[in-house]
Amino acid sequence: MTADAEVWNRRALNRALLARQLLTERAPVPAAEGVARLVGLQAQAPNPPYIGLWTRLSGFRIEDLARAVGDRAVVRLAMMRGTIHLVTAEDCLALRPVLQPSLERALNSTFGRLLTGLDLPEVAAIGRQLVEARPATLGMLGKLLAERLPDRDAFALANVVRTLVPLVQIPPRGLWGESGQAVHTTAESWLGRTPGRDVSPDTMVRRYLAAFGPASVKDIQTWSGMTRLAEPVRRLRPGLRTFRDENGVELFDLPDAPRPGPDLDVPVRYLPEFDNILLSHADRSRVISAEHRKLVFTRNGLIKSTFLVDGFVRGVWRLEQHRSAATLVLEAFDGPLAKSERTALAEEGARLLRFAAADADVHDIRFH
Repeated sequence: MTADAEVWNRRALNRALLARQLLTERAPVPAAEGVARLVGLQAQAPNPPYIGLWTRLSGFRIEDLARAVGDRAVVRLAMMRGTIHLVTAEDCLALRPVLQPSLERALNSTFGRLLTGLDLPEVAAIGRQLVEARPATLGMLGKLLAERLPDRDAFALANVVRTLVPLVQIPPRGLWGESGQAVHTTAESWLGRTPGRDVSPDTMVRRYLAAFGPASVKDIQTWSGMTRLAEPVRRLRPGLRTFRDENGVELFDLPDAPRPGPDLDVPVRYLPEFDNILLSHADRSRVISAEHRKLVFTRNGLIKSTFLVDGFVRGVWRLEQHRSAATLVLEAFDGPLAKSERTALAEEGARLLRFAAADADVHDIRFH
């Protein structure tokens, strides 16, 4: 298609992102369909995906996602950027092979010297047999592998298997409120299906644009952890629309994707730790400023829970629970919130408390 001369400002990009991410209006879809629309949710901890879906889906209940996990409709495994994501079974089988080169690159970057002279396919084959016979934590898997290869680092061996063999974390990991170490088996044995063989990134790029566009090549690479995606985007270009941001960076998008415009009124929203919209672009100014990013992204790699006002990150929140009382604590950036903003956040916060702290007898909201 012919490139557009239109320049998209920050607010226009913000509204497009919110619409794709189901944050302008909650979507009346089942949990697994919501996960598919988002191309997965980052899920280092069990609870954040539940809050991520609650803030995006109408009528969402904790048991909806718990049932999808138990029914194996969704799974947790290392995907984009090598981090744990909650994805549908279909995306696990279809997208994981596409991401494989980036995962292997990260493995070599992290453990390179420890892997010298090691037959990686052999280690992967042994590991596959072990976790299919008896699901194991990465620590236990490394210990079992080190018994066979005593001169090798156990943690590196476990990560060879985790990289070369798609390992899913099985329940109760992934269930609301459950703790404990992640126990793994292969995606193939858990789902009863083999991963796909198509390693072309074309479909993945289109899926990304549907969930996060308009976006640049660097944005797609930041989200996926892959490199050299300019060529696939160039191949897809005839079927895409093109724009530019205020800095002149070329952006790509699907022709029929929602682009509601910068003047759309949007509701306040509470986002969990590690939410998709904070981690999926090279230029994140469409949702969070550089100054606020320093307050949300911690030095030890954590991404705090945030709230959106007028579509942009305006502060962080946390849930404090003491015995039978639950308090939602909000810390706003850049001075006090307007009265209307506090009212909207309090109303939405009350709904969040009823969802996330349903067992508490007393609910309270405190602004800092």
